[in-house]
Amino acid sequence: MSLTHMNMMLAFTTSLLGLLMYRSHLMSSLLCLEGMMLSLFVLITVTILITHMTLASMMPIIMLVFAACEAALGLSLLVVVSNTYGVDYVQNLNLLQC
Repeated sequence: MSLTHMNMMLAFTTSLLGLLMYRSHLMSSLLCLEGMMLSLFVLITVTILITHMTLASMMPIIMLVFAACEAALGLSLLVVVSNTYGVDYVQNLNLLQC
């Protein structure tokens, strides 16, 4: 296993631990999710380049599209929660209550 793979797995693990530890604020959760997506993107790209898999060359692009959609939805949810409640706590996301 190369040093790049180890670093990206460490970055993913660090982002996952950050998501588990700092889950009270929505902005912290979104930043940790973006860190996880970035490390997965680099890991998939490096793996495809090392193994010369030409059939899977579109995989990083597709993952970037999903990451952009996730970021847009997360930021719009952050704006709605901040405007409604004034804070970005995750506990305010229970919008099913009347």
